[in-house]
Amino acid sequence: MSAILELDDITRTFGDVVVTRVLHGISLEIHEGDFCSLMGPSGSGKSTLLNIMGLLDQPTTGRVSVSGVETTRMSDRERTRVRGETIGFIFQFHHLLPAFTALENIVLPSWLATGRRDAETERHALELLDRVGLASRRDTPVRSLSGGQQQRIAVARALARRPAIVLADEPTGNLDTGSADQVFQLLRDIHRELGTAFVIVTHDPGLAARCDRALRIVDGRMVD
Repeated sequence: MSAILELDDITRTFGDVVVTRVLHGISLEIHEGDFCSLMGPSGSGKSTLLNIMGLLDQPTTGRVSVSGVETTRMSDRERTRVRGETIGFIFQFHHLLPAFTALENIVLPSWLATGRRDAETERHALELLDRVGLASRRDTPVRSLSGGQQQRIAVARALARRPAIVLADEPTGNLDTGSADQVFQLLRDIHRELGTAFVIVTHDPGLAARCDRALRIVDGRMVD
């Protein structure tokens, strides 16, 4: 399997006068079809690492490559393009637009990214709604949906541009046990059906144990 994402000796520091080093020489690869958990105690650098993996932040030193192409020397515009074409995001708090419908929340990011409204994007969004079990709620404002249903819409939105990898930051952390299990199983099913790679940040060791590969970060360093 070829690497979708490669991190080579990544460090990240914050501050000018008082310098705080959050990440220390992290190297890892995420390959096609990986289904990974990322665990670590609070303050260990998980969110910083995920932001760098998702091209939302730049490392202080080191290299980040996406599908074999180094991104650390790219312009912001180029990184935005690569991010949009390759990486999907799911957050603990889904950040949906409450007054918009389920379908609109899925298609709007794609339409804004491309600058045009097209029938193919809407057709794909309807397929995703069916895949997450909410085709009948396509015209329902998301504020009227349950927390678990809203997170399913967020999953569909993350897949709207057919990313090679999805980065999920505590995607079940804000849900009750039953809804959390349903959302996790949905991610698992999508991984099996589409081959999409996943990196899932979680504090739940039970959920992590259901992943194929475990990554752990402690004090800004990857540990076995």
